[in-house]
Order: sequence, then C-alpha cells, then structure tokens
Amino acid sequence: MNQKEIYEKLLPYIQESGLHLDAPMREYTSFRTGGNAALLVKPSGLSELFSAVELLNREKCPFIVIGNGSNTLFRDEGYEGVVLHVGGGIDRIRVEGNVIFAEPGILLSAVSKKAMEHSLTGLEFAAGIPGSLGGAVYMNAGAYGGEMKDVIISTASIKRNGMMKDRKADSLHFGYRKSVFQENDEIIIGVKMYLQTGDQEEIQKRMRELNTKRNEKQPVSFPSAGSFFKRPEGHFAGRLIEDAGLKGLSVGGARVSPMHAGFIINEGGATAADIIDLMKLVQQTVYDKSGVMLNPEVRII
Repeated sequence: MNQKEIYEKLLPYIQESGLHLDAPMREYTSFRTGGNAALLVKPSGLSELFSAVELLNREKCPFIVIGNGSNTLFRDEGYEGVVLHVGGGIDRIRVEGNVIFAEPGILLSAVSKKAMEHSLTGLEFAAGIPGSLGGAVYMNAGAYGGEMKDVIISTASIKRNGMMKDRKADSLHFGYRKSVFQENDEIIIGVKMYLQTGDQEEIQKRMRELNTKRNEKQPVSFPSAGSFFKRPEGHFAGRLIEDAGLKGLSVGGARVSPMHAGFIINEGGATAADIIDLMKLVQQTVYDKSGVMLNPEVRII
C-alpha cells in the first residue's frame, strides 16, 4: 500500500492539516537539511496519536516517531514510510506538589521553566536543551551534570499494537544517552517526574548561568544537533577531535565547529551526505590517531 492510500485511510481520524505527503524533513529537524518523508503525520492530541498508531500497525505500514528533531538527521534520499511527529497538541503539563506530569511533545525547556515557576529544582540543566520531553527521555538527555534519569519516576507508553504500558524508573534501563525505548519500539505518551523544593531565585539564577555558558561555548547560531558524538569512556569527544587536528574541518557545507569540536554544524547548504561524510572522516581520523572509535549520538534515518 502506498502512502497516498495510507493518507486517505488516516483522513477519518487525523485532521487534514496534520497530514503531509512528501514532507521536507529539513523543516522538522535542527540540522535544517535532509530528504523528504513519504508521509508526515502530526496528531493534534493523544487520541489522534492512538488512532494513527493503530491504523499504521493494522496496515503493516513502517513508521518512525520524532519529537522536536533536535537529535535526528534524515538522509538525502528521504524516508519511504510514515513519520509520526509528536509535538504541539501532545504537550500538556501539570504540577502537583513536587510531581510534574507532562506529555512528550512539550519542549524540555518549557518543562524546566514550569519547574522553576513552582520553585522546583532538578531540571535546571535542561533549560537550554532544545529537544522535546519525549526525545529527552528516549535518549536520557543530559548536560552539566544532570540527566533525565535523575528526575523520572515513571512513564506511560503504547506499543505498536496499541497496548498501553506503565514503566517504573527501574525498568527504563537508563544509561549514557540510552533508555529502554531505543530497544522496544514503544511510544512515550506521558512522563512523571519528581523534583525537590528549592528557592525560585536560585533556580532561575542557575538556569541563566547555564544558558550563558552554553551560548558562550557552543555554536548556537548554526544549525546542528548539539554534541554529535557520544562521550567515549575515559575521554571527551571534542578533545579527541581537536587533538586530531580536525577543528574547523569542512566537507561541503558541513563543518566541525571552530568554537566546539564536538559539534558538527551546517554552515549553509550542507546536505545530509556532507554531514555523514564529515562524520566518517572524523571517526576514522580520530581512530587512527587515538585508537578510540567515536559513535554518533545523532539518530540517522
């Protein structure tokens, strides 16, 4: 069944404004490059998400899920299946005492801000991370000494057959940039977090400090996916890349950031192939010089 037929089958369940054939994924990813998806589905709420997953599973149609696209790169050839975009409409949040309940489409920075407004501490590290909450849980996002695993109590998710699953923190198998969701194909639909009570002014001050630090040391003015490589055990990826003499190296429109060697940036007009070729060149050169193989943190589709 082609994607036009899937489009027609989804129309009774998804608002037409949420269905896009041949969708340019550069508009939905922070690298601002890459090919098109045969069909992009943007559910306006959890009920539409459930309906889409049920139909796609029934029709045996391949699909992937993305959030804010801040850690994703689509190859120039594009994606022949369906991309489910979890964002606006699946972004409700509420606070009860020290507990925050939130849907996966909300931006992580918005969750951090909401915590600060309620004098809750523990998410300051997340204030400048550009991803969605769902994506942050999926990869156990972290920065400046904090990680999602530090605050999560439990999650709700659905399997591709529509069955719901509640998971306690100890069953999420959190590791460095890793969670159980990378292995089980479940789709996160809710996150429950517990934070400590703190001083609102101190929380706000810490958030400002970290954002200033990020803006001073990271190439935030260029499209990128943040730190491109995972941190190798006992090393720092950026330092290995810099020591290999690769800082500022470019392939086409892609460049190893002169500001921070751990970032690959799109200087303008970079194709996904430019970024991937530069990634491979960095990997090989660093391995030849240090014996350490760098693995990408970015999801390449």
